[in-house]
Amino acid sequence: MDLNTVTDVLDGRRRQPWRPGDAWLGGGTYLFSEPQPHLRRLIDLSRMGWEPLVRLPDGALEIAATCTVARLYRYGRALPAAAAPLFGQCCRAFLASFKIWNMATVGGNLCNGLPAGPMISLTAALDGECLLQGQDGVVRRCLLQGQDGVVRRRKVADFITGAGRKDLSEGELLRSVTLPARALACRTAFRQASLYGLGRSGALVVGTLDPQDGSLAVTITAATTRPFRLWFPLPPDAAELRGAIDSAVAEHEWFDDIHGLPEWRRHMALCFAEEIRRELAGEGGR
Repeated sequence: MDLNTVTDVLDGRRRQPWRPGDAWLGGGTYLFSEPQPHLRRLIDLSRMGWEPLVRLPDGALEIAATCTVARLYRYGRALPAAAAPLFGQCCRAFLASFKIWNMATVGGNLCNGLPAGPMISLTAALDGECLLQGQDGVVRRCLLQGQDGVVRRRKVADFITGAGRKDLSEGELLRSVTLPARALACRTAFRQASLYGLGRSGALVVGTLDPQDGSLAVTITAATTRPFRLWFPLPPDAAELRGAIDSAVAEHEWFDDIHGLPEWRRHMALCFAEEIRRELAGEGGR
């Protein structure tokens, strides 16, 4: 798709005032997929020099927004962590060719905010935290409860606010997502459903079991307009899990589009959540 309204492509390293009609350019797989008549300038992030994947001293993993899906997939295959299989499972949930895999970025998938975005599924399930950066170059770190009004570090589950919506101010960019070491050490379980063999995810549910304290988290994406991560200090029983999901997800938050009706998505999410509960709680199979 030619973006024939774009007049300039700027180097992202040169900080310039943000204008109406500007857009960040990462992999460009979304920007060039459909008309963008409102755009005038693209600010290219490809030369920012961000290391795609960095293992931090505390064992956490920092994923740069410009890290490609293909790079993340290869990294996950060699990652010595209990949660490593989840990387490949979520990467394979992309409805994309190998060409897209090698161009699409983790940050782009998050910032599109689509319910079926599998990088949202991965990073929300592993308790990921977004680092947001303004055009002035100052990194504003959010205290998660919003103390003192300083709000620019956000959990992935809070960063995505609805279908195609995210908590990103004009001119801000997503710099990276950090997955804590404790989440990487969790046992995981993955379930996904689509109406078609190679279709977009209609429901995607991930469970994580923390070996340190036995807590269980169940994360629902694709079926809902935004990610829902439900945490339990100990694995719940079936009724408690179902009740928690029904309490957390309002009726209008079950997603509705050509890839699945809300009723079907809710049904699949509840079935998958129970399968995951039984698997991770050791109650005998799926």
